[in-house]
Amino acid sequence: MANEAKIKLAMVSNLWIKLMEFESAGDINHGHEHEFDHVTLLTKGSVEVDVDGVKSTFTAPQIIYIRKQMVHTMTALEDGTIASCIVAIRTSERLEDIVDPDSVPVSTNAAYLTAADIPVDLV
Repeated sequence: MANEAKIKLAMVSNLWIKLMEFESAGDINHGHEHEFDHVTLLTKGSVEVDVDGVKSTFTAPQIIYIRKQMVHTMTALEDGTIASCIVAIRTSERLEDIVDPDSVPVSTNAAYLTAADIPVDLV
């Protein structure tokens, strides 16, 4: 049975990063979409990416471009796969999208947020 990828989120200024750790082949990051174009940096392993029903396979190291408002799902093809969605928030009517660097704790570990900490409409 596939498990959901483990997620860590970090934000500073207008940069949003979603680190996905897939422990086992078959683990998944379920379909979602973003308000902004973004890249996914695949640093370890391989994934199948389904973008609005079109499937592609990528092997690390790889930079995967995904257009805004495209529903995408990632499924690990190898144990220990690691990928990070990286989004530069450039324009928005919601000023809360921009995170002041002064509000980010100094410790790298403390800067990570869990998915429960971030309102769904921001991701």
